[in-house]
Amino acid sequence: MASSISSKPFLSGAFSSSNSDARYLYSAVVQISVRPVSRRRLQIQAAGSTYGNYFRVTTYGESHGGGVGCVIDGCPPRLPLSEADMQEDLDRRRPGQSRITTPRKETDTCKIFSGVSEGVTTGTPIHVFVPNTDQRGHDYSEMSLAYRPSHADATYDMKYGVRSVQGGGRSSARETIGRVASGAVAKKILKEFAGTEVLAYVSQVHKVILPEDLIDHDTLTLEQIESNIVRCPDPEYAEKMIAAVDAVRVKGDSVGGIVTCIVRNCPCGLGSPVFDKLEAELAKAIMSLPATKGFQFGSGFAGTFLTGSEHNDEFYIDQHGKMRTRTNRSGGIQGGISNGEIINMRVAFKPTSTIGKKQHTVTRDKKETELIARGRHDPCVVPRAVPMVEAMVALVLADQLMAQYAQCNLFPVNPELQEPLLPALEPEPAEVPF
Repeated sequence: MASSISSKPFLSGAFSSSNSDARYLYSAVVQISVRPVSRRRLQIQAAGSTYGNYFRVTTYGESHGGGVGCVIDGCPPRLPLSEADMQEDLDRRRPGQSRITTPRKETDTCKIFSGVSEGVTTGTPIHVFVPNTDQRGHDYSEMSLAYRPSHADATYDMKYGVRSVQGGGRSSARETIGRVASGAVAKKILKEFAGTEVLAYVSQVHKVILPEDLIDHDTLTLEQIESNIVRCPDPEYAEKMIAAVDAVRVKGDSVGGIVTCIVRNCPCGLGSPVFDKLEAELAKAIMSLPATKGFQFGSGFAGTFLTGSEHNDEFYIDQHGKMRTRTNRSGGIQGGISNGEIINMRVAFKPTSTIGKKQHTVTRDKKETELIARGRHDPCVVPRAVPMVEAMVALVLADQLMAQYAQCNLFPVNPELQEPLLPALEPEPAEVPF
């Protein structure tokens, strides 16, 4: 296929039926038809910094560069939006919040540069920028020569042959600022459109496990979650978790934990069969976050201990005439499609890999050495991971909401099941300026 086509005429009035001409014609046709397909296969479609099909988000920037941010494409027009809508979640994510987070001091103040006019979205790309103001690149001088164990230093070098040493570049959790900012926009779309709420909280730190029956997901509030520095809605277990982080923090070590996330009032019908199931999309989005090591949905691994009769969620009609399930072991999704019940998932985060203890490693020139990492890092990432998890879940749901509306709600066949989406089918006529 790499050879070029001969200059011999392809068609010239009447062509000879000799074997050589026939072979030439066959070869030319095969090469012409195959080449475009071959070239498309060699194209790189994306470099890993963009998520979504309809509500599409690209994050950019590095931990110790000039700044970080995102570009949001596909946001519906006429949505009221300002920096304040994003700043609330950015403040929940920012470093330096308390003694159990990294001491790096950043205000993480965002600025919208495009896509918003007179307080509403225009339907064009929204550019959000957050400057870096507290860089300490000299903290990473040793790490330019030696790889941090369990960090992305080595694999970035293996892939690209070059990396941003200061702060880990794109592998730093600072990259998630763009996710949280765009996730705040997605949250607002979901809230305005269907009253959908996305809430996450810390349910485990190291060996301190919050019992599931202590938290009522029907009544859980953001205020309960934000009432303490570890973001656990139960005050007693929050104190135990804080003590667990303090115990390793003073030793220069770290611990991991689990973030639980729920979605209330999710519209029915989100997600698609087979490869694009809603829980599969959620898993991909969540597991793209830094330090994630596990994902459970609904009953998760515990469901393997039940029989079918114990695990099945039986249907019934509630007092409002709506179809519901008596239990929710499916986690609000069945067959890859949301059923209107509370969506719930759990995400495991590993201990922070950059620690202040001496560790064995190797240098870039493959010599064994020891490393004591400097820099400012979280002794436990889960408190700051809470808004990150919420953001990624919201991005998935906003994207799936637009896909559902485009495919299935132009001609609704079952208005009762699709009730949460119906108000948008009759939009108020927009004013025409001419």
